[in-house]
Amino acid sequence: MSLRQRVAQQPAWVLHTLPWRETSLIVEAFTRDHGRVALAAKGARRPMSELRGVLMAFQPLLLDWTGGGEVRTLTRGEWRGAQALLAGRALLCAYYLNELLLKLTAREDSHPALFDAYELAIGALRQGENLPTVLRRFELTLLRELGYGMMLGSDGNGQPFQPGEPYLYIIERGPWLSSSEAARETTGGVHVDGQTLLDLAADDFSRAETLREAGRLLRTLIHYHLGGQPLQSRRIFSDLKIQSSWDERANPNV
Repeated sequence: MSLRQRVAQQPAWVLHTLPWRETSLIVEAFTRDHGRVALAAKGARRPMSELRGVLMAFQPLLLDWTGGGEVRTLTRGEWRGAQALLAGRALLCAYYLNELLLKLTAREDSHPALFDAYELAIGALRQGENLPTVLRRFELTLLRELGYGMMLGSDGNGQPFQPGEPYLYIIERGPWLSSSEAARETTGGVHVDGQTLLDLAADDFSRAETLREAGRLLRTLIHYHLGGQPLQSRRIFSDLKIQSSWDERANPNV
């Protein structure tokens, strides 16, 4: 059983909210020192509630709560400085980050470095930075902080990566030269260039091919660690891409 807590002024972000009873909310919050926590915001849906306009996604917050058990009681919330609202594809990317945290992190498992990476990603989305680059950097940090970090120091034989050489990244075993016996005996895995692996190790996404291959590789790894759980945000991304392609064919001058 969780011990009773009294936490004050904890940096946090709202990941998700659900209506609870007639006037309240259950808030899934991601906090710097306590990880993901569930909080009961009593009366937060009342018109005059001080929490009504505070508990918004993608705004930096300071939260107070008390209690024990799986769901604590939120006692106070305030913004750490209001920021411009996200919109369009940047907003969809932010929902994707939230969905990853909800489905891959455990309750009350502190990850300060992941918290900082989330804050950086939301800030980058708000500033209009390249969306795929923002997502790839966050995904890499997420996997590393959860203990699923990619093996990027050397190939399966302990040799440095060679630019231009084809590799097969095998889940749970890391990257192997495609000509190696390990790669030949494996039916799964993701094919990547040696330069992509070097770029990932150096956090360098300036090369278009690196972004493309890293996206495919990280999608595969995340899908594996989700254990088959679907991501609603990815379905929306897919639908948007299909619609965008149709619009371009129907309106070639747009």
